[in-house]
Amino acid sequence: MYAENFDPPATLLLRLAGPLQSWGTSSKFNTRSTDRYPSKSGVIGMISAAIGRRREDPLNDLNQLKFGVRIDQEGDLLIDYHTAHHPIKSKLAFITYRHYLSDAVFLVGLEGDKNLLEKIDYAVKHPYFPIYLGRRSCPPSGQISLGIRDMPLKVALEHESWLASSWYKSQKPLEVSLEIISESSGNAIGVSNDVPISFDQDYRRYGFRKLYSDLEAVKLQNKDSRCTKETPTTHDPIEELNGTQV
Repeated sequence: MYAENFDPPATLLLRLAGPLQSWGTSSKFNTRSTDRYPSKSGVIGMISAAIGRRREDPLNDLNQLKFGVRIDQEGDLLIDYHTAHHPIKSKLAFITYRHYLSDAVFLVGLEGDKNLLEKIDYAVKHPYFPIYLGRRSCPPSGQISLGIRDMPLKVALEHESWLASSWYKSQKPLEVSLEIISESSGNAIGVSNDVPISFDQDYRRYGFRKLYSDLEAVKLQNKDSRCTKETPTTHDPIEELNGTQV
């Protein structure tokens, strides 16, 4: 029971899925890397675009939101070998390596003031500017906002249904654990420079936050699994080449 005149915690849940995602927090020079899960700066940037904020607008209210990610479908690392030529010196080429996550699905939670979460919920469904999953080349697919839950961030992430694709579930074992990355609970895994202070292109600044991981935050029985514990086949595909028969 919550005390009288005290609003219960509220959490907005977002489903981030698409052919490609890229959440870089430490890219340098010609290598544009990606983390293995969405960054706070990337998600706040996406929300800011949906709301209609400019790069010079303040971000204090969005930074106050508690942030967490559940990894529902890891995705595969894809590296794009990219070349670009100088507009004047045509013989001068720049080589870059851009990293992406393909076929990944994440559940993102934002806990905070419910009025602000309602504005974000509406904006994500009716974005002012186009929204992307880290980079402009990474548009989202399917439903993004899953709505607001009247519960704390950790509880909301733990109780939401598994969002992975059916083909992905079929390849996983009967018992599955989903990892949650948050700012408050689990085992400390380091810090990340992904708290956006300013998105101004002439004065971009980011702050640090602590990261915690719970590898077994959610344990599921996978009814869609096609994995079995049967003994391996005794068939030897090389025996025909050796001229032998069983």
